[in-house]
Amino acid sequence: MNKRLLSLDILRGITIAGMIMVNNPGSWSSVYAPLRHAAWHGLTPTDLVFPFFMFIMGISTYISLRKYHFECTKSVVYKIIKRTAVIFLIGLAIAWLSLSFGTYHRLADEGLPLGERLLRAMSNFGHLRIPGVLQRLALSYGITALLAVTMKHKYFPHIINVGLLGYFLNLLFDRGFELSENNIIAVIDRFVLGVNHLYTDSGVKLDPEGLFSTIPSVCHVMIGFLCGKMIMDTPDNYQKINKLFIIGAILTFAGFLLSYGCPINKKIWSPTFVLVTCGLASTLLALLIWIIDVKGHKKWSIFFESFGVNPLFIYVLAAFLSILLGSILIPYGGEYISFKGFIYGKVLQPLLGDYPASLVFALLFVGLNWLIGNILYKKKIYIKI
Repeated sequence: MNKRLLSLDILRGITIAGMIMVNNPGSWSSVYAPLRHAAWHGLTPTDLVFPFFMFIMGISTYISLRKYHFECTKSVVYKIIKRTAVIFLIGLAIAWLSLSFGTYHRLADEGLPLGERLLRAMSNFGHLRIPGVLQRLALSYGITALLAVTMKHKYFPHIINVGLLGYFLNLLFDRGFELSENNIIAVIDRFVLGVNHLYTDSGVKLDPEGLFSTIPSVCHVMIGFLCGKMIMDTPDNYQKINKLFIIGAILTFAGFLLSYGCPINKKIWSPTFVLVTCGLASTLLALLIWIIDVKGHKKWSIFFESFGVNPLFIYVLAAFLSILLGSILIPYGGEYISFKGFIYGKVLQPLLGDYPASLVFALLFVGLNWLIGNILYKKKIYIKI
């Protein structure tokens, strides 16, 4: 196997490109159904991209810690904690930047001096959303990595089983499958973080990346970790493919079968959501190993490789650019409009119509980030976060 797993880079790149695309439509009111998250119970293609990335993170965690022989040394623990903190703080910084721009524009009608308006916008920490995608990635990675260097990996399946079962029982007996303020997830997150620091979903303060639902997401990364161990311990590609297909079939079948009693739900990261998405990710990885590593069909994958070698950096870059495009205003026709509003509303929408224009905007935004990522890829620049 190559020093870098090309198949893994491609799968990682596909998920990052997918995350950027579904997060940046031209208009949220004009999004095709497959590019929307399920309203509550259920599964759409969009619901797959984030959990696929977490599964891949588990594999990457095994590969990165393997070179340290999983020894619990001060330097290894320091690196794990440092990376966890950096990713978490970057997630908070993105949330702060978005909140600051939003607050600045909301203060426009109050007639405040520019300095006071900026200060109030930048210091609106009382409404800063604490959970988020990067924050969940950070916590799930950090906990999994620390477990990996402090205990035997043969106990991981037991931790996963206990974690998912315990989480399910909490959901079952504490209204965890209800989209309401009484949901155990919402109750715990409100108590720990406060109501002003959470995302509002359908009028309910139930954050899809909240603290309590991080428990199954840690199990999610741990499943990826075990798959990474299997991949690295299996030298033959055909054996890798067979094992990944078997793992994928078992997890996917089990998840759908158990969904009759435990609905598949991304917003609460239900145990069946973990099983099904890990199973599908394992199956797709097996398919990519067969296509790329066995059959040698690699030319089509170059586009995604540019995303896959710098995944977190490009995701952060995309979030930053998205905030700027949606927040910086330019004069147009006697009014002020954002760059995004101009491109979508004044250029693409009149030409293509609502839904096609919204999709084309998302694809163009993916292309913009690819251009930057491709420059880094060609120069062999790998930015680790």
